[in-house]
Amino acid sequence: MIPTVGVTRYVTPLREGGSLPGIVEGDDLGTYVCKFHGAGQGARVLVAEIIVGELARKVGLNTPRLVALDLDPEIARYEADEEVQDLLNASAGLNLGVDFLPGAFGYDEELPGDGTEAARVVWLDALCANVDRSWRNPNLLVWHGDLWVIDHGASLYFHHGWAGGIGDPERFAAQPWDPTDHVLLDHAQRLGEIDEELTARIDEAALVEVVAQVPDVWLEPVPGAASPEAQRAAYVRFLTARLATRNWLPKVAAR
Repeated sequence: MIPTVGVTRYVTPLREGGSLPGIVEGDDLGTYVCKFHGAGQGARVLVAEIIVGELARKVGLNTPRLVALDLDPEIARYEADEEVQDLLNASAGLNLGVDFLPGAFGYDEELPGDGTEAARVVWLDALCANVDRSWRNPNLLVWHGDLWVIDHGASLYFHHGWAGGIGDPERFAAQPWDPTDHVLLDHAQRLGEIDEELTARIDEAALVEVVAQVPDVWLEPVPGAASPEAQRAAYVRFLTARLATRNWLPKVAAR
């Protein structure tokens, strides 16, 4: 599992997102963006953050370090904002911490290099069906001159339908991905070349390793997958099935 860090102080909310993440300090002296399991989107968004974030690392992309933040609701007593106080009280236990990158700024269309990095981002978003990497919300940061990918919670949409039971992996595998609004699509001319490399890198063993990072407490029982182990196996089946097809991979015209 990802390492666990205790929250020592709630610093400030980040009101750009609807789920009201916040900056917190940890007992390891680190500073993190905390994404709360008690927010309206629930724990599955945190599961997607870990799975896709760790896959991003495996395909050679920069993405912040992830930890599980252990939150004592006593911290809420010192928070004056009632909305934040309610969120802290609803999020006792493990939440997701994303390493805070001080001084990072949003992506502004400057992308040095030969397009390899852009192709990696597009490939990952297509594989995981990420619908949230447009100019309205690029979810890309530039830090010390490097591109960093963040905020993967809008990926892996299939698990939001698991309340009625685990669905069919082949349906997800066959689902095309619409790249029209993707912020890096125009830079991803090397996508075909990168596809071969990354498909070889992300095999079933890599997927098993990635899903093992998810804390058990976020893997709530559903029909057909009553245990955390069964849910992890389901994520592996869905992503393995998708990797075996190419319906999701967009075609990018050469410039």
